Amino acid sequence: MVDVSAKPATAREAVARGTVRMAGATVQAIVDGAIAKGDVLAVARIAGIQAAKRTGELIPLCHPLAITAVAVELRPAVAEGRVDIEARVKTTGPTGVEMEALTAVSVAALTVYDMVKGIDRGVVIGDILLVEKSGGRSGPWRRDEG
Repeated sequence: MVDVSAKPATAREAVARGTVRMAGATVQAIVDGAIAKGDVLAVARIAGIQAAKRTGELIPLCHPLAITAVAVELRPAVAEGRVDIEARVKTTGPTGVEMEALTAVSVAALTVYDMVKGIDRGVVIGDILLVEKSGGRSGPWRRDEG
Protein backbone atom coordinates (compact mmCIF):
# COMPACT_ATOMS: atom_id res chain seq x y z
CA MET A 1 0.00 0.00 0.00
CA VAL A 2 1.20 3.49 -0.79
CA ASP A 3 1.72 5.74 2.25
CA VAL A 4 -0.73 8.65 1.90
CA SER A 5 -0.37 9.97 5.46
CA ALA A 6 1.50 13.11 4.35
CA LYS A 7 -1.04 14.01 1.67
CA PRO A 8 -3.60 16.69 2.53
CA ALA A 9 -7.26 15.76 2.78
CA THR A 10 -9.21 17.30 -0.08
CA ALA A 11 -12.73 16.90 -1.42
CA ARG A 12 -12.62 14.15 -4.04
CA GLU A 13 -15.16 12.81 -6.48
CA ALA A 14 -15.12 10.21 -9.25
CA VAL A 15 -17.65 9.15 -11.87
CA ALA A 16 -17.51 5.82 -13.69
CA ARG A 17 -19.77 4.23 -16.29
CA GLY A 18 -20.42 0.86 -17.81
CA THR A 19 -22.86 -0.96 -20.04
CA VAL A 20 -24.66 -4.29 -19.86
CA ARG A 21 -25.77 -5.43 -23.31
CA MET A 22 -28.54 -7.99 -23.77
CA ALA A 23 -31.56 -8.78 -25.92
CA GLY A 24 -34.12 -6.00 -26.12
CA ALA A 25 -36.72 -8.42 -24.77
CA THR A 26 -34.57 -8.92 -21.68
CA VAL A 27 -34.34 -5.17 -21.08
CA GLN A 28 -38.11 -4.97 -21.55
CA ALA A 29 -38.58 -7.72 -18.95
CA ILE A 30 -36.41 -5.68 -16.54
CA VAL A 31 -38.52 -2.57 -17.16
CA ASP A 32 -41.76 -4.57 -16.79
CA GLY A 33 -40.62 -6.12 -13.50
CA ALA A 34 -40.91 -9.58 -15.04
CA ILE A 35 -37.59 -11.02 -13.83
CA ALA A 36 -38.07 -13.96 -11.43
CA LYS A 37 -35.34 -12.80 -9.02
CA GLY A 38 -37.04 -9.42 -8.48
CA ASP A 39 -36.42 -5.75 -9.19
CA VAL A 40 -33.17 -5.85 -11.17
CA LEU A 41 -32.52 -2.10 -11.15
CA ALA A 42 -33.10 -1.69 -7.40
CA VAL A 43 -31.02 -4.72 -6.43
CA ALA A 44 -28.14 -3.76 -8.76
CA ARG A 45 -28.20 -0.19 -7.41
CA ILE A 46 -27.84 -1.41 -3.81
CA ALA A 47 -25.15 -3.92 -4.84
CA GLY A 48 -23.16 -1.11 -6.48
CA ILE A 49 -23.43 1.07 -3.39
CA GLN A 50 -22.32 -1.78 -1.13
CA ALA A 51 -19.41 -2.57 -3.45
CA ALA A 52 -18.15 1.02 -3.40
CA LYS A 53 -18.13 0.92 0.40
CA ARG A 54 -16.14 -2.35 0.43
CA THR A 55 -13.61 -1.64 -2.32
CA GLY A 56 -10.71 -1.65 0.14
CA GLU A 57 -11.62 -5.24 1.02
CA LEU A 58 -11.91 -6.36 -2.60
CA ILE A 59 -8.88 -4.72 -4.26
CA PRO A 60 -5.72 -5.78 -2.38
CA LEU A 61 -3.79 -2.48 -2.34
CA CYS A 62 -6.71 -0.03 -2.13
CA HIS A 63 -7.02 2.08 0.99
CA PRO A 64 -10.25 1.70 2.94
CA LEU A 65 -11.95 5.09 2.64
CA ALA A 66 -14.57 7.00 4.57
CA ILE A 67 -16.95 7.54 1.66
CA THR A 68 -19.30 10.48 2.12
CA ALA A 69 -21.66 9.78 -0.80
CA VAL A 70 -22.38 7.08 -3.37
CA ALA A 71 -24.98 7.31 -6.12
CA VAL A 72 -25.55 4.49 -8.62
CA GLU A 73 -27.94 5.01 -11.53
CA LEU A 74 -29.12 2.33 -13.96
CA ARG A 75 -30.83 3.43 -17.15
CA PRO A 76 -32.49 0.77 -19.31
CA ALA A 77 -32.52 1.36 -23.08
CA VAL A 78 -34.92 -1.20 -24.54
CA ALA A 79 -34.47 -0.33 -28.23
CA GLU A 80 -30.68 -0.44 -27.89
CA GLY A 81 -30.70 -3.65 -25.85
CA ARG A 82 -28.69 -2.36 -22.92
CA VAL A 83 -28.66 -1.05 -19.38
CA ASP A 84 -26.30 1.89 -18.79
CA ILE A 85 -24.79 2.24 -15.33
CA GLU A 86 -23.21 5.30 -13.74
CA ALA A 87 -21.66 5.59 -10.28
CA ARG A 88 -20.64 8.80 -8.54
CA VAL A 89 -18.57 8.52 -5.35
CA LYS A 90 -17.39 11.29 -3.00
CA THR A 91 -15.05 11.55 -0.04
CA THR A 92 -12.81 14.01 1.73
CA GLY A 93 -9.42 12.45 2.26
CA PRO A 94 -5.83 11.97 1.12
CA THR A 95 -6.61 9.61 -1.79
CA GLY A 96 -9.16 9.44 -4.58
CA VAL A 97 -12.30 7.39 -5.11
CA GLU A 98 -11.78 6.26 -8.71
CA MET A 99 -11.54 2.60 -7.71
CA GLU A 100 -14.70 2.87 -5.63
CA ALA A 101 -16.67 4.28 -8.58
CA LEU A 102 -15.31 1.62 -10.95
CA THR A 103 -16.05 -1.14 -8.44
CA ALA A 104 -19.61 0.13 -7.96
CA VAL A 105 -20.25 -0.01 -11.71
CA SER A 106 -18.64 -3.45 -12.04
CA VAL A 107 -20.63 -5.06 -9.23
CA ALA A 108 -23.88 -3.41 -10.35
CA ALA A 109 -23.25 -4.85 -13.85
CA LEU A 110 -22.50 -8.30 -12.44
CA THR A 111 -25.70 -8.12 -10.43
CA VAL A 112 -27.73 -7.33 -13.55
CA TYR A 113 -26.11 -10.34 -15.24
CA ASP A 114 -26.86 -12.61 -12.30
CA MET A 115 -30.50 -11.57 -12.19
CA VAL A 116 -31.19 -12.04 -15.93
CA LYS A 117 -28.97 -15.01 -16.79
CA GLY A 118 -31.93 -17.36 -16.45
CA ILE A 119 -33.59 -15.83 -19.52
CA ASP A 120 -30.58 -14.46 -21.44
CA ARG A 121 -27.16 -16.15 -21.38
CA GLY A 122 -25.83 -13.79 -24.06
CA VAL A 123 -25.39 -10.81 -21.76
CA VAL A 124 -22.17 -8.83 -22.27
CA ILE A 125 -20.68 -6.52 -19.65
CA GLY A 126 -18.39 -3.86 -21.03
CA ASP A 127 -17.22 -0.31 -21.50
CA ILE A 128 -16.45 0.12 -17.79
CA LEU A 129 -14.42 3.31 -17.54
CA LEU A 130 -13.61 6.34 -15.47
CA VAL A 131 -15.44 9.38 -16.84
CA GLU A 132 -14.10 12.06 -14.55
CA LYS A 133 -12.42 12.72 -11.24
CA SER A 134 -11.70 15.78 -9.13
CA GLY A 135 -9.62 16.66 -6.10
CA GLY A 136 -6.12 15.87 -5.02
CA ARG A 137 -2.76 17.06 -6.27
CA SER A 138 -3.46 16.31 -9.93
CA GLY A 139 -6.77 18.23 -9.90
CA PRO A 140 -9.71 17.62 -12.20
CA TRP A 141 -9.64 15.17 -15.09
CA ARG A 142 -12.37 14.39 -17.63
CA ARG A 143 -12.37 11.77 -20.37
CA ASP A 144 -12.47 13.22 -23.86
CA GLU A 145 -15.68 11.69 -25.23
CA GLY A 146 -14.94 12.84 -28.79
